[in-house]
Amino acid sequence: MEHLSWLTFFMLILASYRLTHLIVFDKITEFIRKPFMKKKRTVDANGHVNEKNVPASNFGYMLNCYWCAGVWCAILIGLGYLFLPDIAVPVIFILSIAGAQAILESAVGVGVKLVDVLKSVQILINDKKS
Repeated sequence: MEHLSWLTFFMLILASYRLTHLIVFDKITEFIRKPFMKKKRTVDANGHVNEKNVPASNFGYMLNCYWCAGVWCAILIGLGYLFLPDIAVPVIFILSIAGAQAILESAVGVGVKLVDVLKSVQILINDKKS
């Protein structure tokens, strides 16, 4: 482990990030989370009924908590890299590319939305000047 390069370490981080996101948020893994969830109904003062999914157990909480799942994914990725490198390295490589892509997509999406907001502001300013 003393020969771990910064690139490899960064790839491990990205792979752990992507695996965590896959487990906690992605639609494709909803079937894993669903058995550990229950519906909770709340009624507000106006009588509006809200229903949401909440964890039914500690394991359900772990599958829906980004911080909790992140620790377990980091352990899985790290131990895989250390003890099963022939299997783990290709998976880590793919997950790290997907993780970097997800981060870039989020940044680009925010940038595109910001450009739209700035255009709207510019249009409003121009309309007030007219």
